[in-house]
Amino acid sequence: QVQLVESGGGLVQPGGSLTLSCAASGFTFSSYDMRWCRRAPGKERECVAHTTSSGSSTTYADSVKGRFTISRDNAKNTLYLQMNNLKPEDTAVYYCNRVSGNYWGQGTQVTVSS
Repeated sequence: QVQLVESGGGLVQPGGSLTLSCAASGFTFSSYDMRWCRRAPGKERECVAHTTSSGSSTTYADSVKGRFTISRDNAKNTLYLQMNNLKPEDTAVYYCNRVSGNYWGQGTQVTVSS
């Protein structure tokens, strides 16, 4: 079955960096577009980064453009989100998402606070 397992979250100070990982299994990872989305307390879910199946094309929400980078290693079946210059408003649970079929991981908490 499809499994997506996120890791790499934690507590970081404003201006800091984190890299999230999502280990995928149960499907041909290299065939699917993938996304990172987040849900902050009391807010709607927001999808912040998208990559095509090959990784050749990426798009970002305005809220993270220039600070976050989505990438993937299809040989390792792993999706990444490099987050730089983190802000308190980036605090959320971050989820890995396979766009087709609407599959989600369990999420990893990112907290940006001094």
